[in-house]
Amino acid sequence: MITYRLSVDDLADVRFACSPLLEAVTSLWALRRPERHAIHLPWIRRARAALAGAAPADVAVLDGLLSPGRDWLPDFLTPRPAVRSPDIAGELDRLRGTPPERAQADFRAVYGTHPLPATTDPAAIAGVLGRYWDAAVAPHWPRMRAVLEADLLHRARQVAADGAAAVLRGLDHRVSFADGALRVYGGASLDYEADVAGRGLWLVPTLFAPQTIAPVGPGEPPTVIYRCRGIGTLWETSPAPPPEALAELIGPTRASLLATLDDPMSTSELARRHGVTPSAVSQHLAVLRRNGLLSRTRAGRQVLYARTALADQLMSP
Repeated sequence: MITYRLSVDDLADVRFACSPLLEAVTSLWALRRPERHAIHLPWIRRARAALAGAAPADVAVLDGLLSPGRDWLPDFLTPRPAVRSPDIAGELDRLRGTPPERAQADFRAVYGTHPLPATTDPAAIAGVLGRYWDAAVAPHWPRMRAVLEADLLHRARQVAADGAAAVLRGLDHRVSFADGALRVYGGASLDYEADVAGRGLWLVPTLFAPQTIAPVGPGEPPTVIYRCRGIGTLWETSPAPPPEALAELIGPTRASLLATLDDPMSTSELARRHGVTPSAVSQHLAVLRRNGLLSRTRAGRQVLYARTALADQLMSP
C-alpha cells in the first residue's frame, strides 16, 4: 500500500497535469503485452508498422526500459510534470539531465537480480524515446491529448463542485481517502508512506496504465498516475448517433456533435471524428453555444467544448 498523508493545506494544493513523456513510456506496456491492452489494438497495429523500419539498437533500448517479468519502469523515466501541459521536447530535455547514477539506481530497483540492459544512459535513452515518439506516438498525439485534456477539465469541475477529497476518492476503486491519508494499492508486497508536507500532490491521467500507480522513494515528489476517463472513445472511428427527436429539432449535424461530446473535445478532434473541416464544425459550435447548449473552456493550448446541463437534458431519452 502506498500512503500519502495530506494536511489541509496540501489538500487545497492538489494539482493536475498530463505528460506526453509518460504516455510514450507507458505505451511500451501495450506493445509488449497487447493481450492486456485490447482497447489499444488499433494503435498497437499502427505503432508496430511504424517501428518496422526502426534501428534494431533502438528497439533493444525500448525493450530494456521494461524490467523482465514484471514490466516495471524505472521512476526516472516518468518524472512529475513541471507544468500542467508540458511538451515532449521539454520533457526529453529533463530526461537527458537525469544524473547517470540516479538512472542506474532506478534500473537496479526494478530489475532486481536480472542483468541490467545494455543502455542505461539517460541521454541515449532520451534520444531513442524521441525517435519512438516521432514514429509511433506523435501522429496520434492530438487525439490522445484531447482525451487527457477532457479528463483534466472534468476533474477541475469536480473539484469546484464537490471538493478535492471527492476527486481523490473517485480516481480508482483501488484508491481511498480518509482522515487525511490517500492510499493507493500497489500490490501486497509494497508498503510505502510519506508526508506530502508542502511538496504538492499532483494527479496525472494516463491512457496506458492498467491501474492507478505512484512512484515511491524519498526523493520522489508526491504523484498519483491514474487511468484516464474516456479511453473507450480514444480509437473510435465514427461518432455515436444522436436521439432522433433531437436531430429533428436542431438538425442531424448539430445533434451528432452534441452526442459526440460525452467528454469535452476540441474543434479539431470533433472535425476528425465527423470527417468535416474544422471551420464547418466551428460554425455549428458557435450556434450551439449561442443557444446555451455548449460551454467553452481553455485547457492549455486548446479550447475544449462541453455540453451544458440543458444539452444533457436534451440528450437524455
